[in-house]
Amino acid sequence: SGEKITSPAILSCYFMEELRHSREERFIITLLDAKCKMIGYETVSKGSLTASIVHPREVYRIAIQKSAHSIIAVHNHPSGDPTPSEEDLQMTKRLQKVGDLVGIPLLDHIIIGDGIYKSFKEESYL
Repeated sequence: SGEKITSPAILSCYFMEELRHSREERFIITLLDAKCKMIGYETVSKGSLTASIVHPREVYRIAIQKSAHSIIAVHNHPSGDPTPSEEDLQMTKRLQKVGDLVGIPLLDHIIIGDGIYKSFKEESYL
């Protein structure tokens, strides 16, 4: 908490060891202040080996309660391959739309694999 998040690599390092060997998908939101400093993070959902159900209502309820200026989504793929699925892409678009409506932008979505990550921003999905 309090660390300035200036790149996806910084945030992926923060969560890599915690998530890379997990046998279940976990979806976490990182809450940022106006200067992109982390004010906290929350696990929104835990899933199975291949899926985690995430609803924008739950994501933004937490962001609003914690007075976040913006958020970055982070989740893992237990397979070790961080390539986004079609469901990941669709969910991210929904989160982005809701964030735009409520004034808490989704800055990135990072998928953690086994020692590697994919950033939706770096891959031009966002």
